[in-house]
Amino acid sequence: MVLHSSCPCESFEMMQSCNSSLVVTSKTGRTSELNLIELAQQIEKANEFTRANAHNKLSVIAEQARFLQEQARKVLEQARRDDDLHHVACNFKKQSGQMYYLYCRSTGQRYFSMISPQEWGPDCPHEFLGAFKLGNDMSWTEGSEVTRKEDETKILDKILEIGRAHV
Repeated sequence: MVLHSSCPCESFEMMQSCNSSLVVTSKTGRTSELNLIELAQQIEKANEFTRANAHNKLSVIAEQARFLQEQARKVLEQARRDDDLHHVACNFKKQSGQMYYLYCRSTGQRYFSMISPQEWGPDCPHEFLGAFKLGNDMSWTEGSEVTRKEDETKILDKILEIGRAHV
C-alpha cells in the first residue's frame, strides 16, 4: 500500500518507522493538529456509517431467518398431519384428487369415508372431524383450503404457460 509517491513505505507500520505522516501539512496549508482532528472526525463518521449499514443489513437477514424458520415449522407441521392422516383407517384405495371425510367412532377410532356429512344428513353415524383432499403428491389439503389452493395452482399454471411461450 503506497500512501503517496514520496514515501517508499508499503504498510502503516513501515510508514510509522519512517516517521512519515498521513497528511503532508506543507501541501495543505493547515496545521497538522487541525488535520489530525479532521481526519479523526472523518474516520469516526465513516465508522458510524459502516456500523449502521451493517446493522441494517443484518436486520434484514434476521427477518429473513425468522420467516424461513416459520416456513420450516409449517412444513414440519403439515408433514406430521399428512403422516397422521395416511395412518387413519380406510376400507378403500385412496386416489389423488379425491375428497375424503374424516370421522371418529365412539371408541375413538378415526376413519375415512367417501360419504360427506351432507350426504349422511341427520343420520350421520359418527362425529365428523373434517374433509381432506388427497393431492397428486400424496399430501392432504384441508377442505376449507381446497378452493384457495386450486385457485393458486391455476395462477401458477398460467405463469408457467407464459414462461414457456417466451422461451
